[in-house]
Amino acid sequence: MHESKTVLGVELGSTRIKATAIDGNHAPVSSGDYTWASSYENGIWTYHLDEVWTGLKAALSGIENREMISAMGVSAMMHGYLAFDENWHLLTPFRTWQNTITAQAAAKLTDLFGFNIPQRWSVAHLYQAILNGEPHVSRIAHITTLAGYVHYMLTGVNAVGVGEASGMFPIDSENLCYNKQMLEKFNGLVADQALPWTLEALLPGVLLAGDDAGTLTENGAAMLDGLLAPGIPFAPAEGDAGTGMTATNAVALRTGNVSAGTSIFSMVVLERPLKRIHEEIDLVTTPTGLPVAMVHCNNCTNDTNAWANVLAETAELFGTKPAPGDLYTKLYEKSLEGDPDCGGVLVCNYLAGEGVTHMDAGRPLVIRRPDSRFTLANFFRAQLYSTMATLKTGMDILAEEGVAVDSLTGHGGLFKTPLVGQKYLAAACAAPVTCMENAGEGGPYGMALLAAYRVWKSEGETLEDYLSSRVFAGTAGSTVQPDGETAAGFAAYMARYKALLEVERTAVEVL
Repeated sequence: MHESKTVLGVELGSTRIKATAIDGNHAPVSSGDYTWASSYENGIWTYHLDEVWTGLKAALSGIENREMISAMGVSAMMHGYLAFDENWHLLTPFRTWQNTITAQAAAKLTDLFGFNIPQRWSVAHLYQAILNGEPHVSRIAHITTLAGYVHYMLTGVNAVGVGEASGMFPIDSENLCYNKQMLEKFNGLVADQALPWTLEALLPGVLLAGDDAGTLTENGAAMLDGLLAPGIPFAPAEGDAGTGMTATNAVALRTGNVSAGTSIFSMVVLERPLKRIHEEIDLVTTPTGLPVAMVHCNNCTNDTNAWANVLAETAELFGTKPAPGDLYTKLYEKSLEGDPDCGGVLVCNYLAGEGVTHMDAGRPLVIRRPDSRFTLANFFRAQLYSTMATLKTGMDILAEEGVAVDSLTGHGGLFKTPLVGQKYLAAACAAPVTCMENAGEGGPYGMALLAAYRVWKSEGETLEDYLSSRVFAGTAGSTVQPDGETAAGFAAYMARYKALLEVERTAVEVL
C-alpha cells in the first residue's frame, strides 16, 4: 500500500547512534550508524551534544533514497538530565542514566510521592541539583531527555511520547498526563527555595503514539546539513524502553520484553497496580500510556565485551584475527558446553553502580573457589549469566507480586547469537523467550514502526492492533522454553551471586 514510501527511525543509544528505514511492508531497507561512548568527567557520566549531530549525520548518510521518507521519529536512551535556559543553552553537562548520584533526592521523592522514583529519573536529578545548591537551578527554563532535545531541535516542538515522559516524572495512566497531585507535592517541597518556576513549566509536553509531533523545520534540516528535506512528519519522541516494546510487539497486557546491550531492562505490561512500592521496580508506560513494570539494570554486556577483546588479542598472538561477529558467536556457543551452574565460577559485571542491588559504583570481578571448574565454557557461561543476574533479582520481585507474564521477547546485542541468550534468559525468568529476526536492532526499528503508525494507521486503529495485524502477523522468529536443568543451574549460580555482591561492596569500598 505504501510501496514507494519509507519511514525512518533514529535511536541515540549508549554505544551507537543508529538509523533504520523501513518500507511499506515494515521491512528494513537501509541503515546507518555511528559509534560513540560516554565519558566520565568531573564525577559525571556524560556525552557531548556536538557529537549528537556528528553522529546523526553519519548514521543518516547510510539511509538510501532519503527523498522517499514519509515520516520519522527520534528515540534515545531514557532518563537522565538535560537542563536548558530560555534560549535552549545547556546549563550543565548532560547527566546520563549511568549516574548514581541522586540517592538522597530519589529517596526523599519516593517517600513524598508514595511512588518509586529511581535515581536515573529527570526529576531526581533536578531535585538533587536543588539539594546540592547548584547555581544553574534558578536559570532553568526547560528540562528534557536526549530524545526530547533532538526532537525539539529538529521540529521546534517541545514534547515527548508518554513512555519517554514516564522516565522523567510519574504519569497518570488514566488521564495520560503528568500526575498533578505529585506535581503539586514537588512544588510544595521546593517552595522555600523561591525558584522562578514551577515544575510543570519545565517539563516537555506529553504525546501519545500516533499523535502529530510536528515536522522537520528548515532549521532542523540545516542542522542535518540538508540530508533530509523539511516537512517530514514526526512521531512523538520515545525512549529506548518504548521502542523496544514496539519492536517486539510487547505493548499488550501480560506481554513483556527484555532489551539487552550496554544496559539490560525488562518491561512487563501490568494488568493491575503493584501491591506496594519496590525500589527495584520502575513504573513507566507503553507508548499509549498503559502501566508497565520496568526492571532497569545499568550493567549488561560491557564487561563481556572487554573480555572478548582480551581473548581476541590472545588469538592475535597466534597470527589470527577473528571477526568480531565470529568471535562472539564462538564464545556464546562455547558457553553451552559449560556446567549449568558455571562450575563454581562467578562474575560480577558491574562497571557502573547498580540501583537494583543498591550499589553506587562498580568493580568488575571474576571469583572462583579453588575447587571450581575453571574452563573457557564455564567462564563465558558465568559472563552471560552475570549479564542477567541483576535483572533476575527484579523479575523475582514481580513474580512474588503475582505479575503474570505470558511471553517475553528479547532484543539487543545479547541475542544476536541465536538461541544462547534466549536459553539463559528463559531459565532466569521462568518464561518462554522469543527473538524475532530484528532482535539485534530493536530500538531504531521500533521507532520506525511508531513513525509508520503515525502516518499509516487507519481511523480508530490502536497501536496494539496495528502491530499485531499489520506488522508481526506471520513474522519469523524463534522461541525457547525454560528447561529444568538450566533453571536449576541458574538458581544455584544466583545463590552464590548474592554472596558475591557482598564481596563487590567491599571491592567498591577499598579499591
